[in-house]
Amino acid sequence: MYHLFILVLLALASAGVLTRTDRWRRHLRHPSAVRWGVLATTAVLAPLNVYATTLPSGSGVALGVALASTTAIILGVGGVLLLRRPVHRAARSRRVLAIGAHPDDLELACGGALAKFVDAGHEVHAMVMSRGAVGGAEAVRLSEAQRGAAFLGARTVTVHDFPDTALAQAEQGLVAAIEAAIDHVDPDVILTHSAHDQHQDHAAVHAATLRAARQRTTILCYESPSATRAFNPSVFIDIADHLDVKVQAVRLHRDQAGKPYMSAQRLRGLATFRGAQAKREYAEAYEPVRLLGSAVGDL
Repeated sequence: MYHLFILVLLALASAGVLTRTDRWRRHLRHPSAVRWGVLATTAVLAPLNVYATTLPSGSGVALGVALASTTAIILGVGGVLLLRRPVHRAARSRRVLAIGAHPDDLELACGGALAKFVDAGHEVHAMVMSRGAVGGAEAVRLSEAQRGAAFLGARTVTVHDFPDTALAQAEQGLVAAIEAAIDHVDPDVILTHSAHDQHQDHAAVHAATLRAARQRTTILCYESPSATRAFNPSVFIDIADHLDVKVQAVRLHRDQAGKPYMSAQRLRGLATFRGAQAKREYAEAYEPVRLLGSAVGDL
C-alpha cells in the first residue's frame, strides 16, 4: 500500500512540473533543473515501486525501495524549498501602475521590477494601450499580454484597442484612459515609456501619461529596446532575484519570438550592463520625471 502512495506522489509531482509550468517557473530559481530533477526521480523510483508491489509484504527489497523513495522525496521537497525565489516583504504596501504601448513592452522593460514589487507585497496594475495588431496576430498578442501580466503577478491587466503604430492620433483617448486608470488605482508610483524613445507609439504613451498624471508625485520612465542614446537613467532597481522571471515573462510573447531584442541573451546583457552601473549584479534602469522618496519608500 505504501508503494502505491509513493507512486501517486510521483505522478502528482510529474504532472505538476509538466502542466503547471507558469507557477513553478515564477516562484523557483533554476526551474529547468527542478523540472528535470523531478522527472528523473520519477523515472527511477516509479519502476522500483511498481516492482515492490509484487513482492511479499515486509521483504528486504520492498523495505529498501520504500526507504530510498522516502529519502529521495524528503530531499526533493527540501531542495525545492531551498530553491524558492526569495521574498522580502516591504514594511508598507504600495500601488504601482505600469503603462505600456504594446503587449510585450512591460515585460521587456520593467518585468523584473514588477515581479519584485509583487513578491514584496506591493499591488501592481498593468495597462497596455494597443493590441499590437500591426506587429503580429492581434488575438494572440492580446492573450499573451494577459498571460504575461498574470505571470508577473499583476493584480489587474487592462488591454486597450487604440490604433497600433498610430497612438499619437488617439492622444485624447490615451489621456482619458490613463486618467481613468489613475482614478481607479490611485497609484503611488507610475511606470511608463521614456521621452527618449524612437518608437512613435512609445513617445505618444509617454506624453499622454505625463498629461494624465500631472498631479501624481512619482513617475519613472523605463528603458525599451527602442530607447535612444539620450536615455539617461539615474534610478536603478536590483533584479538579481527576478531576472529569470523577466526572461520567462518575455518568452510568453511567442508571437514576437523571432525579434532579436526578445532573446534571453539580450535581456541578460542589458541587465548586466545596468547592474554594473548600479554596482549590482543585474538591474533595470529608469529616468525619473518626478520621484517622491516617501512614495517609493522600500520598493
